[in-house]
Amino acid sequence: MANLKSAIKRNRQNEKLREHNRIYRGSARTFVRKALATIESGDVEASREATMVAVKALDKAAQKGVIHKNNASRRKGRLMKKLAALEK
Repeated sequence: MANLKSAIKRNRQNEKLREHNRIYRGSARTFVRKALATIESGDVEASREATMVAVKALDKAAQKGVIHKNNASRRKGRLMKKLAALEK
């Protein structure tokens, strides 16, 4: 347990930031999972829409600093590759 006043405040800030980051990270994961599921189903139009929503969520998480920009880019690349394979 923190004894210093600054450490106590820092713990409070860390908890707030963790909850804030969790929202963006969780929504990005959810949208990516939904996009992958629609790609697996084979519906091209729904897959394209779901992928664009997932890309937007990943970009937002990277912009907020929740995930690294290269991490977001890698995930988007993998999604787009699967979408392109479906569209062929």
